[in-house]
Amino acid sequence: MEIIKVTLLGLVEGLTEFLPVSSTGHLILLERLFTLSGTPGFRETFMIVIQLPAILAVVLYFWKQLWPFQPKENTRQICILWFKIGIAFLPAAIFGVLFNDFIEAWFFGSTSVAIALVIGGVIILGIERAQLTPRYEEASDIGWSAALGIGLFQCLAMIPGTSRSAATIIGAMLLGANRRAAAEFSFFLAIPTMMGATVYKTVKTGLHLEIREWTLIALGGFVSFITAYVVVALFMNYIRRHSFTPFGYYRIVLGIFILLFVFL
Repeated sequence: MEIIKVTLLGLVEGLTEFLPVSSTGHLILLERLFTLSGTPGFRETFMIVIQLPAILAVVLYFWKQLWPFQPKENTRQICILWFKIGIAFLPAAIFGVLFNDFIEAWFFGSTSVAIALVIGGVIILGIERAQLTPRYEEASDIGWSAALGIGLFQCLAMIPGTSRSAATIIGAMLLGANRRAAAEFSFFLAIPTMMGATVYKTVKTGLHLEIREWTLIALGGFVSFITAYVVVALFMNYIRRHSFTPFGYYRIVLGIFILLFVFL
């Protein structure tokens, strides 16, 4: 039974990590229905660590844009991009260490997730209707101050249901990026962010897990990796022609459904 649970959770993680719908929110809600059992800290570690293989899918998909030491590639430009990603990563690193325990204690619940989903959906619809004029056509064009601003927006995603992807994409669009550049920079920023979160959570709780539990985490991670790669490829193709409006409506409908389920 545990194998089925972790496979399903890994599938949901891969499907939702890079879409602006909150992977953590979906995992929390799903895990309420299919509770993972194990040693103290297993559930929390699983929910964080299976996001890392999904991030590796991004590295594989965008390899030519991220690896600077390739023939015929602009090494200097890619290195500058990584410095910008590092600047954007700093706010989440600082706030994560300071407030992670507080947020887990007060916001990891169905009601808070539902409210965040609805609010995020309304904001997405508002951004699309505003028809912003972009200044940055490529992720590498995003300026230093804009990169820091996107990093500050990412801190909002510490509240489950907000969506790291939604927060950074919306932030990037508000700061002048077009949809594709915003999505790409969001994906790139996810690499150090989720690696840092994985290391932090593993050191904090995962060192005491059993081999069986690490095997289940590996299975969930493998499923999330495969699923995430497919989703990233489809999503990047989608946003070349379409807006984020359907994701906004999806968030609102899901959030209202959860609130009704909780209170009724």
